[in-house]
This record gives sequence, C-alpha cells and structure tokens, in this order.
Amino acid sequence: MAGLTLRSVHKTYGEVPVIKGVDLDIAHGQFVVFVGPSGCGKSTLLRMIAGLEDITGGQICIGDRVVNDVEPRDRGVAMVFQSYALYPHMSVYDNVGFGLKLAGTPKPVRDAKIRAAAKVLQMEHLLDRRPSQLSGGQRQRVAIGRAIVREPDVFLFDEPLSNLDAALRGDMRMELARLHSDLGATMIYVTHDQVEAMTLADKIVVLDAGVVQQVGSPLELYNRPANLFVAGFIGSPKMNLLAGEIRGDRLTSAVLASDFALPTVGARDQSVTFGVRPHDLELVADGPLRGEVRLVERLGNETVIRVALPNGSEITAALPGQGQLEVGQTIGLGFAPGSVHLFGADGIRL
Repeated sequence: MAGLTLRSVHKTYGEVPVIKGVDLDIAHGQFVVFVGPSGCGKSTLLRMIAGLEDITGGQICIGDRVVNDVEPRDRGVAMVFQSYALYPHMSVYDNVGFGLKLAGTPKPVRDAKIRAAAKVLQMEHLLDRRPSQLSGGQRQRVAIGRAIVREPDVFLFDEPLSNLDAALRGDMRMELARLHSDLGATMIYVTHDQVEAMTLADKIVVLDAGVVQQVGSPLELYNRPANLFVAGFIGSPKMNLLAGEIRGDRLTSAVLASDFALPTVGARDQSVTFGVRPHDLELVADGPLRGEVRLVERLGNETVIRVALPNGSEITAALPGQGQLEVGQTIGLGFAPGSVHLFGADGIRL
C-alpha cells in the first residue's frame, strides 16, 4: 500500500477549466472522501488519479513515483465504479479472477487470491453463482472483490453505492468501513452524499467548481466550516444561514426578536452571515427566533420542523423526541451563543 500526493493538479477541456489547482496529501492507510455537488469535479479528479483522464498541469505521485505518464494498469490502483460492470455469462469466481487471468497469474495463485477476497467479503457461498442471481449489494461486493485480488496500492471508489436502495446503502457503508479496517488500505471514495462522507472518512475533501474548499476530519468540517459553502453543505439537515450585524460584542439581525452577546470574535462592527445548526436550536417561549411552524417531520427519535420567520425567510430545527408541535403554531426558538458560526462578507469564517 502507499500514500498519494497531488501538487497543483489542473484539468481543462478546451478553454473550460474543470480542476483548478488541487494540492492534497493522503497518507498511507487513510480513507479519504471527495464530496461535493454534481459537476464539482470530484469524479474527474478520481479518474485523473486512476490515469483514465490526462492531467493538464501539475503532478500526481503514488508512493514515491510520479505517475503522470504511467498507464492505468501500471499505477498500482484498482477502481470500483458506480456500475458493477460484471460479465453476465461468468460466475462470481471467474468475474473476481478475470483480471488476474488476463495478467497470466498462475491458476493456484489466482485461486488462492479469489478465495481470500471472497472470505474477506463474506461471499464464499456465492462463488458459483452468476450476476443475475445476485442482489445489488452482492454484485457490488463482487466488483470490490475484483479490486481486492489485484492487491493495489490505492483503492478508488466512484459513487459505488448510488445504485442501491437506502437500507442497502447503510449496510454497504458498514461493509466498506469494516473492509478498510481489515485491509488497512489507502482508499479514495467519491460521493455527493455528505452522510456517506461523514460516516466513512478519516479525511474529507470538499470540492466546489473544481476548487478544494476545505480538507479535514468529519468533525472538523462540521464544527468549524471554513466558509459558507462548507457550512451549507456539511450537516443534515443543513445549517441555517441568516444575515446579521456585529455591533460591539452583540449580534443583531432583522430575524431576531432580540440581540445578544457573543463570545469574543476577531472582527467587530460589520455585516455578517451567522449560522446555527438545526440540532443547536431548542424550544424557548421567549427565544430570539420566533415564527410559524410550516412543516413537521416526525422521525421517532427527533422531530424536524420548518419555521417561517416574520421577514419571510425559513429555518429548520431538529428537536429531540416526538414533540406535539403542529403546522400553524407560533413558537420561539433559542440557541446558545457558543453555537453560532460567523462568516464575513467574503463568505470566510471569522
């Protein structure tokens, strides 16, 4: 296994820049997730690492090798795609070992690797079946098994769970986490689903429009988003972002019934965007946020509500338990000053 380094990596299609100078260090054994909205460049970046896309500028190193001009098959990577890409006329055994067979791996060695991968993925009982006899999750395991037998330096996953239903995605997330723990492998995983990113990653790389917005652990991104984009993208439900002003040590806003003191901030007397996560809001009769309940979602362990404020904007609150709130009810919401996230006019965290 090996780590990965990207230095000033660029990609353009004609005159259109898609990846705009990515610098990244991935240590051996890390599980790194590229996350961002559709079209942000995350899959393109993964394909460049795999060698399936040429880079326009910069340098990609796997271990201590510069691989800019190295063929995909010689880079020491194995890729698992969104589509399973299995051969329907072959058994699971033959699908898993097909790449080894093409490479001329002796049959006894090939057999040992196939059976070892099947054991890791708990699919020994499936080796004689064909893809048509498998569930979606089982097919994805076969595709992962085909990557494991190659014993790559780096595993690359391009939205591998997006074709599965919600319950199966949850099961497969646990399988991938277990696989990473068992193999100790370097893994890079692309998804637009920030829940997958938060639950799987050692390190998250948030991309938007071909630019890295922030790199850090899931909790670092959740607790201290670097800018408005990360604040609005990481977290479910997403953070409430509202306009306000800092006057001295107090936050004021048209949406607040009353202003209040904040912990020390680096800048004063300026317009800001302030953010409060839905889970940091609580019912307070005379709270600074007051409005009418527009939507109630009862999830059992918590109740998620949408509240219309007097200025026409809406906020989301995630309240514990199975509260008795109803649509049309007027309520007050409060939050601790320490839970407020502040961003300047440039969108950067203060």
